[in-house]
Amino acid sequence: MIAVIKGDITASRKLKDQSVWQVPLKKLLSGWGTAPADWEIVWGDSFQLEADPETVLQKAITIKALLKSLPPEKNNKKKTTLDARMAIGIGEKDFAAPRISESNGPAFIRAAEKFDKLKKERTSMAIQSPWEDFDEEINLYLKLAGNFMDNWSVSSAELVLAKIAHPGATQEEIGKMLGIKQNSVSGRWNRAKLDEILEIEKMYKKKLIHLRG
Repeated sequence: MIAVIKGDITASRKLKDQSVWQVPLKKLLSGWGTAPADWEIVWGDSFQLEADPETVLQKAITIKALLKSLPPEKNNKKKTTLDARMAIGIGEKDFAAPRISESNGPAFIRAAEKFDKLKKERTSMAIQSPWEDFDEEINLYLKLAGNFMDNWSVSSAELVLAKIAHPGATQEEIGKMLGIKQNSVSGRWNRAKLDEILEIEKMYKKKLIHLRG
């Protein structure tokens, strides 16, 4: 059983310089696998990633935080802020092609099906797995979390990235990494709703492990 993230970069076509997001995203994805077998950016602003089901939600949150951490580009006095819509499919992989975009199986089908429903469901991140009750519960959490994840500031997203990269770090240690004081870390932590994000990811993993036996 594998997991597949199918996503696209929102507002990317408003940017003059696509390398603004492509370079950091490729660097991040390269740390998780090899292109194009494990991940691939296609059609300019769409991407796919194969991951372990237990870590895939954390990876999706990390991708979102990375994009939100990029400084907005000013274009005709308007700021373009990047984000991503992502669907996670969980299931088997029936066919492994040299390129992930050509591989197939239930995980890929579920990711594609859920991605097509994101706009209608008014959410930017959702899951489709073999377990309907699991999907219903986790997707409710993700939809509620989207109310603040979609509005992360650059500084909030930077904090989320730092905490995910260093899960055992204290607020004081994270402050040193970011070059800010501990009380500033605390403020960003609360604004980012980081405790809630970590709880959702922990609950997702706990329920998934139970379902997989």
